[in-house]
Amino acid sequence: MSISDKLSPIAENFSLKSHTFELLRAAILDMDIYRPDVDLRLDERKLAEKLGVSRTPIREALAQLAQEGLVHIVARKGVFVCRKTREEILEMVVTWAALESMAARLATQNASDAELQALRDFAIEHSSDVERADLEEYSDANIVFHQTILELSGCQLLKKMADTLFTHMQAVRRRAMGESDRARRSVADHMGIIDALISRDADLSSRRVREHTMRLHDHIAKTWSRIEALGSWRDMAS
Repeated sequence: MSISDKLSPIAENFSLKSHTFELLRAAILDMDIYRPDVDLRLDERKLAEKLGVSRTPIREALAQLAQEGLVHIVARKGVFVCRKTREEILEMVVTWAALESMAARLATQNASDAELQALRDFAIEHSSDVERADLEEYSDANIVFHQTILELSGCQLLKKMADTLFTHMQAVRRRAMGESDRARRSVADHMGIIDALISRDADLSSRRVREHTMRLHDHIAKTWSRIEALGSWRDMAS
């Protein structure tokens, strides 16, 4: 499995620079980078061939992706998708918990009744994915759920800060969702969070979001002991 599996030629009527960046970014986010067999190395020539473009927009896109922290460009070694270490992941989850718990508090003040009801309807609709064991679909819905809370906060700077973490959190949540009984627990947690939001209880909403995310932190701390064996971009570039 590699990023090439997610790519197809770019149509000529697009702005190559921006569209190439968006395609590569989406393909990286769609990769399960914590799978043992995933290929983290990006080959400019192969990417250019796959997209049907020259290597110039590929280089420009990779430079922009490096600024976002999604890839690392190592001189004379190549370009690598960034896979975080266990300790980096744990710090990232703690930071996300702090940001989203504040977003939940603000959402109790700023979100409309209709927006909160829509969030409830969305959560109920996708809870059936867990029952039919469609974990990939539920994982995507889970990410949308958390992004929505950030949007409902009404604080654009808070959401912008969280978005810088989201690119990495997506892969972490995707892997963790299929482990233990986390998917079913996630459904229960989400409904508890929504109940607190709808009741406009700022303290309870903030606490439930924080506890929900910290359960992910504790799960990773206890069960991802072998993640370092997968290696990071540093190992592959050495």
